[in-house]
Amino acid sequence: MKYINTGRRAPFKARLRKILPFCWADFAVCAGILAAAMLLCYLLRMIDDSDVFVALIFELAVVLVSRFTNGYLFGLLASVLGVVGINYIFTYPYYQLDFTISGYPLTFLVMLAVSVSVSTLTTQIKRQEQLRAEAEKEKVRGNLLRAVSHDIRTPLTGIAGCINTMLDSGDSLTPETRRQLLTNVRDEANWLIGVVENLLSVTRISGETKLRKELEPGEEVLSAAAIKLQKVYPELTISICAPHELLMIPMDVILIQQVLINLMENAVRHGGTTTRIELTLRREDGFAVFEVADNGQGIPRDLLPHLFSGVHSPKEQSGEADGKRNMGIGLPVCMTIVRAHGGTMQAENRQQGGALFRFLIPLEESGKDDEGKNTDY
Repeated sequence: MKYINTGRRAPFKARLRKILPFCWADFAVCAGILAAAMLLCYLLRMIDDSDVFVALIFELAVVLVSRFTNGYLFGLLASVLGVVGINYIFTYPYYQLDFTISGYPLTFLVMLAVSVSVSTLTTQIKRQEQLRAEAEKEKVRGNLLRAVSHDIRTPLTGIAGCINTMLDSGDSLTPETRRQLLTNVRDEANWLIGVVENLLSVTRISGETKLRKELEPGEEVLSAAAIKLQKVYPELTISICAPHELLMIPMDVILIQQVLINLMENAVRHGGTTTRIELTLRREDGFAVFEVADNGQGIPRDLLPHLFSGVHSPKEQSGEADGKRNMGIGLPVCMTIVRAHGGTMQAENRQQGGALFRFLIPLEESGKDDEGKNTDY
């Protein structure tokens, strides 16, 4: 008779692995806590011959193991090893197992109950944190989708209109008109490329449990972003103010560069009269502070509360806007990237005119502010 594998055992094994997961990091945590408990008991026995404190210390060890490991495996293992350790090492006759001593079955059951209870609470807390994180990601995705639907409609319509005009009119178009139409197509296509790059940045963040941060010199990130924008807007003046001493920042350099480029592009496209952008980097209270300031017309007051949410201002939502692009999908993406680095972002209007965007990235070491030096491109 041929045996047919129905696959019914697979779900049970999967559930078992989920309840009792094993990883070497949790194993190290369990071993370290139990070793610390044993060492503490040895030290206390040098002071006091009583063994009353031993059970309490190992119960605390069981609680800590259950709290700082995943699932139930290492909490249960700590319970068993704790009872055996108490009986074998710290109970007379020493270095002999004797579970007939009064109270040890109860101690074992109490430790198991504590382990299961703490592991259950810890698992529920971690699950709730994961659900909140997923809900936050879904909120970001929803805001980005709303921003995309609003921001890509105009460039797509413009591209389609230019192409239709060239196809319908044919040779009747003058070379200047044809060149202008092609220029419009190029500009709108470049805008869409920027939107796609921003979406890919968010996808990169959402697809990784942890950013691949490396220590990078902050001034080089500013310079690279400035050089890229200068190629697109050669008439723009970009100045950089950075610390004299090299400021190493733990970050995903590609994503932070994308944030700087987005902020500078917004300054050019929406500042109206922007001719100069100032990039500033400094150390402040354990953070690397990036600032992007311009000399444009500033940010409309009704738009300020909605800059980083992906939700448009009431005027735009009611259809009273002029049909131009708003501050764009780039700002919600910037906020998502900065938050993924553990930082914050804010925007304000400068007293002397123009807008100022500031975001902070945590540093591994804190220190005093450094004096700045200026470089003009």
